[in-house]
Amino acid sequence: MVGLAAVLVICSGLLLYMVKIAFENNVVRHKLTLKGMKEKYSIFFISDIHTRTISDKMIQSINEPIQAVIIGGDLADKRTPISKIYQNLKLLRSLGPVYFIWGNNDREVGEERLRKIFQETDVQIIENDAVLLPNMMNRCWLSAVDDVSSRKADPQKAFEKCQPEDAVIFVSHNPMLFSRIKNFHADVWLAGHLHGGQIRFGPFGIHPQGSFTSVEGKYTLISNGYGTTMIPLRFGAKPECHIIEINFQDTF
Repeated sequence: MVGLAAVLVICSGLLLYMVKIAFENNVVRHKLTLKGMKEKYSIFFISDIHTRTISDKMIQSINEPIQAVIIGGDLADKRTPISKIYQNLKLLRSLGPVYFIWGNNDREVGEERLRKIFQETDVQIIENDAVLLPNMMNRCWLSAVDDVSSRKADPQKAFEKCQPEDAVIFVSHNPMLFSRIKNFHADVWLAGHLHGGQIRFGPFGIHPQGSFTSVEGKYTLISNGYGTTMIPLRFGAKPECHIIEINFQDTF
């Protein structure tokens, strides 16, 4: 009986710890250097919010100017109250202009309903297209595709406006697409979707841990995401959102 009680205490403690981790607010910062006219441009990137309420305290703690906010998919799913979607978008809009990329769960809310919410809240959807980021001396495109699960993802359309001399930030909710389209030029590749495995033990997890890598001046960020799917638990894969500081320099 004593042994059983000890096991129950340990299991309960582990469960509480996993809940605690799932609701952490971790803002991870990355500094990138791209070639261009000298300027600094900061982006806030968040993905896989699902049913989480974005922390007002976390948003208030961001005291540097943010020129663009990118939602990298799965803002919501069928479990998410509409009121929470509005609340989260209002907080993100307080940082700067918001751009949305479709994830595999977003349409569970109802596509037309979500489009209407974005119209009301002045959120721009980017789907198989690219837009020039505002208030920049450098020409920097934000390019994105629809989620691959929709079977509507069209990288050709997402890149067709981008010129070789332009800077390009490319977003796909699911990073599996990246290896298929390396023939397209992008300086920064952003994705989420995998949650870092959400529950993992050391190197073992359903999906790889999130990562930030740089290879030959090209940067790839695959986020653990901010929320959770199925169960509100995390272990070994902390939730995160990101501030990406892009420093343009005319010489390296």
